[in-house]
Amino acid sequence: MAMMRLRREDPRVVGSFRLHRRLGAGGMGVVYLGSDKKGQRVALKVIRPDLAEDQEFRSRFAREVSAARRIRGGCTARLVAADLDAERPWFATQYVPGPSLHDKVNDEGPLGAAELASIGAALSEGLVAVHEAGVVHRDLKPSNILLSPKGPRIIDFGIAWATGASTLTHVGTAVGSPGFLAPEQVRGALVTPATDVFSLGATLAYASTADSPFGHGSSEVMLYRVVHEEPQLHGVPDALAPLVRACLAKDPEERPSTLDLSLRLKEIATREAQGLAETRPPAPRAAEADRPTGRLSDTGRSERTLRHQGGPGTPPPRSAAPSPRGPVPSRGGAPARGGSPSRGGGAQGPRSGARPAPGSRTTRPGAGGRPAPRGAAGRPGPRKTGTGRRPANPRLLRQRIFVFVVVTLFVALGIAVVQGCEGPARGLGVHDGVVRHQQEQVRPGSDGPDGAADGPEATPPLNG
Repeated sequence: MAMMRLRREDPRVVGSFRLHRRLGAGGMGVVYLGSDKKGQRVALKVIRPDLAEDQEFRSRFAREVSAARRIRGGCTARLVAADLDAERPWFATQYVPGPSLHDKVNDEGPLGAAELASIGAALSEGLVAVHEAGVVHRDLKPSNILLSPKGPRIIDFGIAWATGASTLTHVGTAVGSPGFLAPEQVRGALVTPATDVFSLGATLAYASTADSPFGHGSSEVMLYRVVHEEPQLHGVPDALAPLVRACLAKDPEERPSTLDLSLRLKEIATREAQGLAETRPPAPRAAEADRPTGRLSDTGRSERTLRHQGGPGTPPPRSAAPSPRGPVPSRGGAPARGGSPSRGGGAQGPRSGARPAPGSRTTRPGAGGRPAPRGAAGRPGPRKTGTGRRPANPRLLRQRIFVFVVVTLFVALGIAVVQGCEGPARGLGVHDGVVRHQQEQVRPGSDGPDGAADGPEATPPLNG
C-alpha cells in the first residue's frame, strides 16, 4: 500500500494514536498509518465531516462497528479501537503489510489459476467468518484485499452493514464500487451473504484478466450492465470459469454459498498446483550430471541391440558410426572390475590356443552376441581369460621368463662349481687312505704286493 505524506489539513493525533502517513482516501473518509504508545501500527480511518453530521449515518456506523468486533478469523484486519462519539468518528484496525490485489495485478499482470484459486479459497473462508458474525461487507473489491505474507486479508468494513440492511444512503445513491456491486445493491434490495459472493466473483474475474467483467464506463453504464448484461469472462482459466460464472448469477439464490465456494476453490487450487508440478520438468543437478552412472550410453545400448538381433558374433554394419569410446573388448567369464557378476551368460566357451586378433569382437556362447560390459565410467572392461583371471602383460611375461632363465643358469652354474671343487678333494683322500693301508700291510723286504716277506723272518721254502 502506497504511503503519502500528511497534508496540512490532516490531523497529527487521533485518540491515543499518532498519525505518520496517508494510506489512502475514499468516499467515506481518509485512512492513515498510525501507532500507539507501544509502537503497534494501525490503519486508522477518519470519517468525512459531512457524513459525521448525519445522525442516521452515525447510528448505522455504531451498529456496524459493534458487529465488526465480533468477527473472528485470520482473513480480516482485526478491529483495534474506535470512537463513535468523536466530532469525526473514527476506527482503527490492525495494519496489514503488503500490496493490495489491485496493485499486484496492475504491476505484475493477471494471476495464474493455482494462485488465484488459493487466494479465492482464503477469501471465501474469511467471508464465512464475516457472515457468521451477522455482517455483510458490501464493498469487496481488489483494492480492499491486502496480500500479506500470512495470506490475503479483507479490509475496509467502513460501509459494511448488518444483514438485511438497505444498500441505499440517505441521498438515494448506491454505496459501493461500480463493476463489483451485486444487482440487488443497485436495485436497492436487501443485502445478504450472497451479495459478497457476487463481489468475490467479480474480484476473481478481475484478478485473472486484469479487467472488470463488466467493462469500463460511467457509473450509470456500469450499474446497468451489472443488472442487465452478462459478464465477460474471456481470459478466465477454464478451471475457474464455471465457478466464477456461478458467483456472478443475477439471482442471489443461484449463487454458491461461501462455505461451498471455499471447498470448491481449495480443490481447484490443489489440482492446479499438482498439474503445474507435473508439467514442469525437474532441473538436472550438476553433480548428478557429471557423476558416472556405470550404465551404457544410448549409443552403446543401440549397438548392443543391433548385435543381439543380428545373432552371435554378428559385427555392426559398416555404415554405423563408430562408438566414440573405441572398440568393445570381448566378454570373459568373470565380471568387469568394479561391476556386478554377469547374469545372462551360459557355459563358458572352450579356450582357444591362439589369441584373437587385436580389435576383433569375440563373444561367448549363450551370450547372444553381446559385447563385454563396460566399467563404471563407461570405459571398456579389462579382458578376461577362460579361468576368470586377467592375463598378464606380454612384455611383463617376457621379462619374468628372462629373469627366471638367468637365475636358473646361475644356480646351475653355482652347483656345478661346488661339485667340481669337492670331487678331487674327496678322491685324493680315498687314494691316500689306500696307499697308507698298503704301506701298513707291505713291510720291508716284501717282494710282492700280496705282502709276502722276503726277510729273515720269512718261512724258508721246502726243497725237493
